[in-house]
Amino acid sequence: MLKKWCRMFPGLAWQVAEARHFVAALLEEEQSNLVDDAVLVVGELAANAVQHSRSGWYRGWFLVVIGFSDDLVRIEVIDQGGDEEPMLRSVTSPVEEGGRGLMIIAACAKDWGVKDRPSGARCIWADLARVSA
Repeated sequence: MLKKWCRMFPGLAWQVAEARHFVAALLEEEQSNLVDDAVLVVGELAANAVQHSRSGWYRGWFLVVIGFSDDLVRIEVIDQGGDEEPMLRSVTSPVEEGGRGLMIIAACAKDWGVKDRPSGARCIWADLARVSA
């Protein structure tokens, strides 16, 4: 990665929108489909951090890191960890309301993954392809 930008957010549900605005502002010079995918990905990851990790607890936080290389934009959301490991889930019913976030990320991203940190925090990352104009 050539350069990175990051910002920490309080672990509050309304901060997910702030994380999306942060990413959209950083990518405003990029093609609109990349911006749309990046905003969707960070929104899903930030919402998961607030809902499914200790980031959503009192005084919790999550960190959004955006890295730029010539051919990729890497989005990382670092949360405060939780008891369950993030994984793709099988959604068996079209009326189920949850469980599609990581499937959406997998569909948008060139690659994605999870890295546990020694502190108990967790980093979920997604690489989005940059297309030259």
